[in-house]
Amino acid sequence: MKQLIAKSLENAISYSEYRTLVHDLLTDGKSTGPVQSEALTNYSLLNDRRMKRLDKTIKISNQTKAVFKSITEKQTWLVLSEGWCGDAAQNLPVIHKLATENKNITLKIILRDEHLAVMDLFLTNGGRSIPKVIVLDAQNNVQHTWGPRPTLATKIMADYKAKKGSIDAQFKQDLQVWYNKNKGRSVQEDFVKMLSVL
Repeated sequence: MKQLIAKSLENAISYSEYRTLVHDLLTDGKSTGPVQSEALTNYSLLNDRRMKRLDKTIKISNQTKAVFKSITEKQTWLVLSEGWCGDAAQNLPVIHKLATENKNITLKIILRDEHLAVMDLFLTNGGRSIPKVIVLDAQNNVQHTWGPRPTLATKIMADYKAKKGSIDAQFKQDLQVWYNKNKGRSVQEDFVKMLSVL
């Protein structure tokens, strides 16, 4: 596992490089990943706009800032993502803003479909759900993982699935509305809890 992670870190890109990559691919009518389709490109286009907006509007609470200022150990947040993923588009801008709160945190991103061996070490209920954040210490030991969505959103999804039997287009739309109203607060709460136990 450690070798796989170390190798993936060599290919990892920064948040700004990720944003540029997604944007540049869209200029050529493409999305990230080996599978290309009109639907994936459309999702990526929507997500690019979403992330641009969130990059400008996400605010980190003073309580969260205080917790982040107390981090003294160097750590790397390795994130598995893809440009077409709605959850990634809603959460990555928040995760990026959180990482900028402390110089000891380095945020690195790898594309899921180019790093399936790493992805398969961190499945969610047997699925390759993204975004997936892997918190590593200075020696690249896994300290914690997060994702693919905030705890509260995961509960909302589980409740919907229990009631309706499956996730449908209506739920996906409702989830995006929830993200817009939540404004990244649940991601902040999850990370504060997570980093408080490190």
